[in-house]
Amino acid sequence: MTQQTCILIGAPVDSGKRRRGCLMGPDAYRTAGLAEALRDLGHGVQDRGDVRPAPFTPKPHAKLHALEETIAWTTALAEAAEAGLRDGLPIFMGGDHALSLGTVLGAMRHSEAQNRPLFVLWLDAHSDFHTPETTDSGNLHGTPLGYVTGRPDFDGFPEIPMPLAQDNIAIIGLRSVDSAERAALQDTTVQRVDMREIDETGIAKPLSGFLERVARSNGMLHVSLDVDFLDPSVAPAVGTTVPGGATIREGHLVMEMLHDSGLMTSLDLVELNPFLDERGRTAQVMVDLAASALGRRVFDRPTRAF
Repeated sequence: MTQQTCILIGAPVDSGKRRRGCLMGPDAYRTAGLAEALRDLGHGVQDRGDVRPAPFTPKPHAKLHALEETIAWTTALAEAAEAGLRDGLPIFMGGDHALSLGTVLGAMRHSEAQNRPLFVLWLDAHSDFHTPETTDSGNLHGTPLGYVTGRPDFDGFPEIPMPLAQDNIAIIGLRSVDSAERAALQDTTVQRVDMREIDETGIAKPLSGFLERVARSNGMLHVSLDVDFLDPSVAPAVGTTVPGGATIREGHLVMEMLHDSGLMTSLDLVELNPFLDERGRTAQVMVDLAASALGRRVFDRPTRAF
């Protein structure tokens, strides 16, 4: 197994939606033993602490929640992502999904500097393809993929000089997509894999096809894992629960395939709300999944026949 330097970066973003609690996520991952799990696999681990947002002045907005704060987080996290990617494999401990406005932007900047294309694997019940104009809720955690692909109306956010190519995105696990997002996505070449397709053909087939495209292009791969990718029966600590999600087995299969590919260059762990958890259960599941993506395998552990 290739040993890596894993850069842990706390992203206590809680501005992307109105339900509070995700700011506790980074410490929950630390408490659940993320660093220890990665060290046990032989990786080097640096915990760089928690990012702080750039300075901002809150302003009332008729529709959008915490716009200025989210812009400030985007600015700071893009810089942290660039720095982390220069030094190793950054793992962003969130924090709600608005953090990916910044982490993906930073990964885009880094990949451009490396003259390599960036690919994004979005493991999520939602497509997060809204713009500030199309969102009904006003919650900006539903906008990251809209932002990085160059959709309009992101006034005040850092400029996207070269939008992320639609062909370079796969969203897997979809089961809750607003009508405005659905209409917009149908006009794109974004790969969309909903739970029906997973039920019919399995999760490995669409993922392996996507990973083959990354490999052919010598691409970098940013993976964004939302707690609500998983079924809430196994991962309850999320404010956007949608029944019918991925099983633990499917989650680990995805992560093991990512490790086998050797393609992942950065990872988001998002939407963990410890306030809603059951004795740290969801945090532990997410740590176990991250460990699978970095090389932990079932058959590494001794088994016993009775």
